Amino acid sequence: MTAARGRPLRGRARVPGDKSISHRALILGALTVGQTRISGLLEGEDVINTGKAMRALGARVTRTGSGSWQIEGVGVGGLAQPGELLDFGNSGTGCRLVMGAVAGCPIDATFDGDGSLRKRPMQRVLDPLTRIGAKAARVGEGGRLPIRLQGARDPIPIVYEPPVASAQLKSAVLLAGLGAPGTTTVFEKEATRDHTERMLSHFGADVTVETVGLGRRITVTGQPELAPAQVLVPADPSSAAFPMVAALVTPGSDIIIEAVMTNPLRTGLFDTLLEMGASIETLAVRRDGGEEIADLRVRGSSLKGVEVPAERAPSMIDEYPILAVAAAYADGITTMRGLKELRVKESDRLAATAAMLQVNGVEVAIDGDDLVVRGRGFVPGGGQVTTHMDHRIAMSALVLGQGADKPVQADDVSFVATSFPGFADLMRSLGADLA
Repeated sequence: MTAARGRPLRGRARVPGDKSISHRALILGALTVGQTRISGLLEGEDVINTGKAMRALGARVTRTGSGSWQIEGVGVGGLAQPGELLDFGNSGTGCRLVMGAVAGCPIDATFDGDGSLRKRPMQRVLDPLTRIGAKAARVGEGGRLPIRLQGARDPIPIVYEPPVASAQLKSAVLLAGLGAPGTTTVFEKEATRDHTERMLSHFGADVTVETVGLGRRITVTGQPELAPAQVLVPADPSSAAFPMVAALVTPGSDIIIEAVMTNPLRTGLFDTLLEMGASIETLAVRRDGGEEIADLRVRGSSLKGVEVPAERAPSMIDEYPILAVAAAYADGITTMRGLKELRVKESDRLAATAAMLQVNGVEVAIDGDDLVVRGRGFVPGGGQVTTHMDHRIAMSALVLGQGADKPVQADDVSFVATSFPGFADLMRSLGADLA
């Protein structure tokens, strides 16, 4: 797909439901006793694969309309032995969280995914799950998929400190801890997105969260009877980032993105863009299902380079490729620090982001785990971006082309559907030139 400079973006848009919330709603709905209704679910391939996995594990998962789903749960510890391999496609979140849920149950399951997911590290998840009592009976080379996981017959509550700031790792441990008697505690040195803790409380679990310096101590009481609860999935801030940056770098643009989650542990990109001089106005603030939601008005802006501290990374880890696009259009140097975790995403996102800018005439460098972009206020463009089967690189490349002097081409956009079905149509509805 190719993106070319077009007219200013105008209008209102609702991006798909938040992927993190969608995964967790399906998993926790399956662990309740009774019927859970979900509206606004992201119907991308990643989330659909999580729904298929929960169905294979014994829950009744039914689509009742566009974005509307119903789950008849089996309760904590009630997951059934699956009769098939659990294929998570491209989704690290779905795979790691369901590993946690399975680890606390006396069942076996085989986890697998596509070529991209098979390259991603899983040993960091297996380590705490084996402490809880699960066993990795078969593991791919280097602790990677495919993995056959034997859930704990007698789960043991643990106290765990993750070696890296990772909401997926934390969530896997908390979900496994649901099956253990007593309390399971995770101490994270840096606060990561807290959707699992919020949703556990929403479903009636006993969860406590204490702030400890820059981090937090999260404790969950095991073996609860979770109660079904309605879940309204807000718009995904990671998906909202793409039309947002497209509007910022296209002069004269004025758009409203509706019902975006503004959880403070997910808004690192918004904070950074505001520091860069972005015109982002927060409208109609409200709460639903324990999450903050708002409409965001975004207008074309002159941006300046800034330094983004490493401690901000957990609140915007998925947004660095699109931030790099904004940095390319800014005046001055933008330095993004502490991006080690980007090397083990759907692709080596640090290298892929740098290559995306470089092939389109932007001066960029990788310095250790830092990304340094020298913006000149414009982008020459004209390059073809290798997306490496990574949906966020593909969408970032197409946003990059919307203000570039020459069109920008993404070599493969098929994986965009994993997180943002309808991306091209939504962007075209605002005025983007995508072909």
